[in-house]
Amino acid sequence: MGRVIGIDLGTTYCAMAALNDAGVPDIVPNREGERITPSVVLFQGDIAIVGSQAKRSAASAPEDTVQFVKRHMGEKSIVYTTEAGKDLRPEEISALILKRLKEDAELHFGEPVDRAVITVPAYFDDARRTATRDAGTIAGLEVLRVLNEPTAAAIAYGLRHADAGVFLVYDLGGGTFDVTVMRSAGDELEVLATAGDRNLGGYDWDNRLMKHVDAEIVAAGGASVLAGDEARIAELRDKAEIAKRTLSTSEQCSIVLSVDGAHHHVKVTRETFERMTSSLLGRTESLARQVVEEARLSWAQIDRTLLVGGSTRMPMVTRLLESMSGRPAERGVAQDEVVAMGAAILAAAENSAAPDALAQVTGGALTAVRDVTSQSLGVEVLADGERVENSVIVPRNSRLPCGVAKKYATMYHDQRGILLKVTEGEDTDMAYVNVIGQSEIRIPVAGLPEGHPVEVRLSYDIDAIIHVQVTDGQTGQHWGEFEIERVANMDGGQLRAAGDRLRAAEVI
Repeated sequence: MGRVIGIDLGTTYCAMAALNDAGVPDIVPNREGERITPSVVLFQGDIAIVGSQAKRSAASAPEDTVQFVKRHMGEKSIVYTTEAGKDLRPEEISALILKRLKEDAELHFGEPVDRAVITVPAYFDDARRTATRDAGTIAGLEVLRVLNEPTAAAIAYGLRHADAGVFLVYDLGGGTFDVTVMRSAGDELEVLATAGDRNLGGYDWDNRLMKHVDAEIVAAGGASVLAGDEARIAELRDKAEIAKRTLSTSEQCSIVLSVDGAHHHVKVTRETFERMTSSLLGRTESLARQVVEEARLSWAQIDRTLLVGGSTRMPMVTRLLESMSGRPAERGVAQDEVVAMGAAILAAAENSAAPDALAQVTGGALTAVRDVTSQSLGVEVLADGERVENSVIVPRNSRLPCGVAKKYATMYHDQRGILLKVTEGEDTDMAYVNVIGQSEIRIPVAGLPEGHPVEVRLSYDIDAIIHVQVTDGQTGQHWGEFEIERVANMDGGQLRAAGDRLRAAEVI
């Protein structure tokens, strides 16, 4: 048995951590000695280069560079095709990143690293959580838990602030946003409500800045950068990200680009940058207000606000949180590292066979972490005998693990089967929810009348993975159960094949 670590698999950067001999989480540096690793993969023939070297090459080799793959997790899509013609899915690209992190940790510790807790945005749905777990499996890791990022941050934060109270975790990363309200009651940490946007992060602030710079160049008589080739766009993206970081500490900066032999010098002030991205910040504000309301609290009842994620370094974020909460926003542990540290704490606990493992790992500071579902779960039904609707069984923000049963009825006499479609989403209109899986359930009893009760039980386990059970609503007879055949995820054969390929791949 090797080491166990916590991994923050981020959209733009990753971090990993493990408990040291004193039982305190430490960041595990990569082979270059960096505390965070860019989530970038550069393909050079059969070799996959991961991290800073790949990121530096993004502008010069954009067609062979894959970035922001986390935004595609859970999609049945191809994100890169190798020179040999092999199509790679998001899970496989993420697995390359995880393999590099695994090998870096092994170099650091001088021993195998084979188990991990991997974090995901709280608002990730089932397909994205499953894809993340699959990526870890492909990379040769036993994934002990798939943990929500705000919860991981709160675990690390809780070790330093053991006093009771309610706090809000505002987690704005490179590509995703989550906001979560939690209650710390001494040694227990309870999530009250969570909301988010899996396609909102620093990447979108970069996009706004890129469009602004491009418009300024065109207005000055230059050629559009965004209408140019991939290398030019990649260079602009890199410089926009640097400018965004600069504007977090300086009132203005300049972006210099050469386009078709002409040099362009575009000045950007922090005020201009904040104005052009105000609607993005407004989206986070709406979600923050929503989650406080769903927790059935007022802002006056929020004792602390915790900033998580590299994008929270933007001054506009701090001002927003302090304006809403009426109190200073707290950074605590470094925003880029706190999620990995929390994951490391839970990884050590999950790796222990002791019944009170979390208490032992945290020195009694935490004995339980209680999370909630981020998505409503239901089934497709025929309402009033004529229209198809979504029927919610497990409401969003239900405490994990949980199981909820709801009764329906057969549609006609002697019905012998049910095509059960499981959904994620809250709307009754099927156009606004996702069908995440389906299965044919055989009714073993002949001659049942129309309208015979059927009970459907949907359960979330501790990792928010879904289980389905169907019984006779009158007698309680078991009719069937299944794990969702997730149409967006890899099947067992695909996972094994991907794992075989990755074991043979050279990752540097």
